[in-house]
Amino acid sequence: MPLYFFRIRNGRYSGSSEQASEFADRDAAWKEMTHVCADMAAGIARKLQENSEWHMELLDETKQPVFRIRIVAESFD
Repeated sequence: MPLYFFRIRNGRYSGSSEQASEFADRDAAWKEMTHVCADMAAGIARKLQENSEWHMELLDETKQPVFRIRIVAESFD
């Protein structure tokens, strides 16, 4: 089964998991990523600053991005 890693970026902070997760295929990896992100969304939204961006990426075995979910806070003033 393919191995995947999660990476979260928030402003200057960027952190990647050191332990890989196994998923049967890309669809299973996407499903897990959306569940993890959904569980974190409320906490992220409460801490998000104006004009900032948070994102979670799912990386393949070579740590190249496969999927990305972004939450963007923009001010139009």
